[in-house]
Amino acid sequence: MGFAETFKALSDPIRREILELLKKDQLSAGEIGAHFDMTGATISYHLSILKKADLVKETKKKNFIYYELNASVVEEVMLWLTELKGDKS
Repeated sequence: MGFAETFKALSDPIRREILELLKKDQLSAGEIGAHFDMTGATISYHLSILKKADLVKETKKKNFIYYELNASVVEEVMLWLTELKGDKS
């Protein structure tokens, strides 16, 4: 994982909202798109950025691709931020 890709992905409010949706459950691109007023191509673009940053994983089931949050990458970023903050006491 590269932090540059991760922070680029997290910098967009739409992508952060997609991650919020995925923290509750696996969703298809269509289900994700139903929460936004944008084209399927735009949703696919955002999902592509999130996949490149390894923040989401995809699973193929029959004719659909389902996306889910990759919690291990989120935990790695949180750990790094916690270590960066350090113990100031």
